[in-house]
Amino acid sequence: MSHFAGQSIDAARRVLAARLQAVGNDSAELDARLLVGAALGLDLTGMVKAAKRTLTHDEADRLENLARRRLAGEPVARILGIKEFWGLPLHLSAATLVPRPDTETVVERALELLRADGASDRALRIADLGTGSGAILLALLSELPNAHGFATDISAAALRTASRNAAELGLGDRATWIACDYGSALTGAFDLIVSNPPYIPSADIAGLDIEVRAYDPRAALDGGADGLDAYRALVSQSAGLLTSGGFLVVEVGRGQSGQVEALMTASGLSPTGPPKADLGGVPRAVSARRLPR
Repeated sequence: MSHFAGQSIDAARRVLAARLQAVGNDSAELDARLLVGAALGLDLTGMVKAAKRTLTHDEADRLENLARRRLAGEPVARILGIKEFWGLPLHLSAATLVPRPDTETVVERALELLRADGASDRALRIADLGTGSGAILLALLSELPNAHGFATDISAAALRTASRNAAELGLGDRATWIACDYGSALTGAFDLIVSNPPYIPSADIAGLDIEVRAYDPRAALDGGADGLDAYRALVSQSAGLLTSGGFLVVEVGRGQSGQVEALMTASGLSPTGPPKADLGGVPRAVSARRLPR
């Protein structure tokens, strides 16, 4: 029987929040509101207006199903099938990571570099290597109205998800989707290359939070024995794909920034200053430039 049978909408939200808090969920109130809204098809305003209405039998059952999934560790974004990134609603699929706020640091660094270079209004060519849901590329296209993006992913399913996101955001005519491993199938010169590659050392994956290890695609997490396999491929590829003066910006894991900078330098790229830290203070976005010739 559902825990929510006979409950008002407001009471059901409070009951669910308490159940989530009891298992150590640190976003229990927000998660409860989002799940009640999803089960009932109501936004926040609708929930407030109907707070005293009693849930129907079907609504209580739907909410119980969503609650059990969340209690088992499934992320709310996976349950809802959508996640906001850079203010943009993005659909998810089993082939894509859930975009995380840390990754917005890559977008911020890329925009800083382009604006400092006076290039943000130009007809830029941008490549996003291993695009997943398209989060980084679509955030950049939303800020750079004259840019065109080329997104790669080894997963055709991920590219379908990213393409859907681009279309629904009105950015589909400025994005091209290419199935390949990082930049292996790209040609031509790019003003900016960005990537959030897999960077978790293989042996560390079992110790990740259940929301990550059980629900994010392993191929988007596993960076090999030292976590740097993807960078070894994409940094060398990028060095040959950048325009003179073009930028490479990548997300890195904790403690990896120095090693990734060394790979960039060894490929003939010049780091553009200290890595940009995320909101938690972790160096997160490492960037370099192909020096103008």
